[in-house]
Amino acid sequence: MVSISFLMSELTDPFEVFTLSLLSSLLVDGPNSPFYKALIETKLGTDFSPDSGFNNSTRDTYFSIGLQGIAKEDVNAVKEIIAKTIGEVIENGFEPVRIEALLHKMEIQLKHQTTSFGLSLASYLASSWNHGVDPVDMLKVGEKIEKFRQLLKENPGFLQEKVKQYFQDNPHRMTLTMSPDDDYYNKQAQLESEKLNQKVKALSEEERKQIYEKGLELQRLQSEPQDLSSLPALKVSDIEPTIPYTEVELACAGDVPVQYCAQPTNGMVYFRAVSSLNYLPEDLKSYVPLFCSVLTKMGCGVYNYREQAQQMDLTTGGMVVCPHVVPDDSNVDMYEQGVLFSSSCLDRNTPGMMNLWSEIFNSPHFEDVERLRVLVKMIAQDLSNSIPDAGHLYAQIRASKTLTPSGELQELFRGMDQVRMMKRIAEMSDLGSLLRKMSRIRKFLLLGDSLRCSVNATPQQMPEASKQVEQFVSGLFRNKKERKLIRPVVEKPLPPSSSCQNENSPKVSRKLVSDIHFKPCQMKTHFSLPFPVNYIGECVRTVPYTHPDYASLRILARVMTAKFLHGEIREKGGAYGGGAKLNFDGVFAFYSYRDPNCLSTLSSFDKAIEWAKAGKFSQQDIDEAKLSVFSAVDSPVAPSDKGMGLFLNGVSDEMRQKHREQLFAVSHTDLSDVAYKYLTIGHSTRGAAILGPENPGVAKDPTWFIR
Repeated sequence: MVSISFLMSELTDPFEVFTLSLLSSLLVDGPNSPFYKALIETKLGTDFSPDSGFNNSTRDTYFSIGLQGIAKEDVNAVKEIIAKTIGEVIENGFEPVRIEALLHKMEIQLKHQTTSFGLSLASYLASSWNHGVDPVDMLKVGEKIEKFRQLLKENPGFLQEKVKQYFQDNPHRMTLTMSPDDDYYNKQAQLESEKLNQKVKALSEEERKQIYEKGLELQRLQSEPQDLSSLPALKVSDIEPTIPYTEVELACAGDVPVQYCAQPTNGMVYFRAVSSLNYLPEDLKSYVPLFCSVLTKMGCGVYNYREQAQQMDLTTGGMVVCPHVVPDDSNVDMYEQGVLFSSSCLDRNTPGMMNLWSEIFNSPHFEDVERLRVLVKMIAQDLSNSIPDAGHLYAQIRASKTLTPSGELQELFRGMDQVRMMKRIAEMSDLGSLLRKMSRIRKFLLLGDSLRCSVNATPQQMPEASKQVEQFVSGLFRNKKERKLIRPVVEKPLPPSSSCQNENSPKVSRKLVSDIHFKPCQMKTHFSLPFPVNYIGECVRTVPYTHPDYASLRILARVMTAKFLHGEIREKGGAYGGGAKLNFDGVFAFYSYRDPNCLSTLSSFDKAIEWAKAGKFSQQDIDEAKLSVFSAVDSPVAPSDKGMGLFLNGVSDEMRQKHREQLFAVSHTDLSDVAYKYLTIGHSTRGAAILGPENPGVAKDPTWFIR
């Protein structure tokens, strides 16, 4: 990796920081940016260096640009390309349409409502406020946009001058290069061992005795219960007994069911659609995540991929496609499989957004093999980079692979199997066959058959949004005659809901599948990776969402995490974190991340089960766990996401209310009973996975599968 960083302005000049932030986006964001064209599309590397872009978290702001995944001999070539690109930007400037697209993006960011608005705002203000900047001035984004427009109007070369000032004429820069060392962790371990030996040898007998006694004292303090009586706390009785219901309307656009949810969306329209995977041949399944990632980045209709990206920036707040695998709420062996399409826009741009979806569905481009190669390398690099940050999630996905049919598909789509497959594809010399697979998948997915949609918008905008959705679905291809179901489908109607505005609404069904040949079984997998720490997951198959014991297991996971696992795994074991949780698919998961231990942590999971079966927790512990669970159950829902529990998961407000009542009713006896009934070894099927360094203890155990 090579990266060049340039010192920018001080944080104390809000408008200058605002301008530099815009300039950074113009330089690196999207396939139309100068550095993307110059660095990514040269195929010298796999992706931008992780620090690329503008950083304003410190008083002295800076901009970094670089490339990762390059050959060592190409370092100078990358530096020359960066310098050349800066010169070209100074000479040619930026296209006005790209500047407009960026300002449009900022307008959407101002209008889009999120549940973390206050926290995001505080984070945005914190650095500048700490250095004496007026926070009120920071909030006047509209004024800064107007000032920026005015300066650009008075001086068309305004941004080019900034590039010359901060990049070409700037002597304050640093070049960083990094090269891999296969023996890095061994060298680090040796240095640490030598340093420890030196420290130990320098200790007197009295000092050794003091350290030992302090260790015993720490161990004693860690095992003592803490007095929390002086801390302010909510009571379970403070929680509202009922939930507010969300009104939705179910209708049909032609033969496609559509869910409409009128909400105060602040002038935004949110569109989602799910297309079924039930007809897709099995040999294409593993390529679905790649198909989703490249679909909106290859071009469509009359647009090449650059023009498509520009149109998306000008008319939408982003268009996202991702796999959709949702277990059934009442049967852990059944699930819905599909692809989820999501986008948002300002209400005035609804026709433009839906037109783009029409072009993507009807005329996607799958001809440019070089464009695909660039995207494949970036995706593979991103997946590899994600393991150190989310290794415990990969471990949980792998551990649940053999427990449920949906778990098997999740591993294929989101687990280590997908990471390894993308690595192999990125190393292929000929991607022609991959393009053909993308085209084949398109013929089964981008159709009006088995599609269902949802729209969240203001009541005033809903008629126009409805009209645009109807035009969109009426123009989609149908192909019912040639498609054959790969697996038997169970039609499960959406649960009846008093929140539905129209009693005459069409009966909408989710098409669920299962695998009659699937049998839950135990599997333990160790992925040997060059990390100094472990990421661990152990999963147990339990019960689905609507089962009466689901609520007890959910509370039990929080009790175990707060009152046993945190102390054993983090405080005593030295891991960054760990705990237990119950997933929607009925899989009870134990996990730890950045864990120096391995087998001892798995032993702690077993001890936690015995601790729970023995009922070694108080009513106060249960109440605290309930408060923690309800903080998630009652977390705010943005207007854009209202009604999504019903649309995406098939969970109605009535089902949520019943689950709420079950959570309130959980007792001490219930927790011990479900721990014995489901978590005791031999009572339920379980799986385990470890991502981390080689472990002699695991290697000697024949029950572990080493990869």
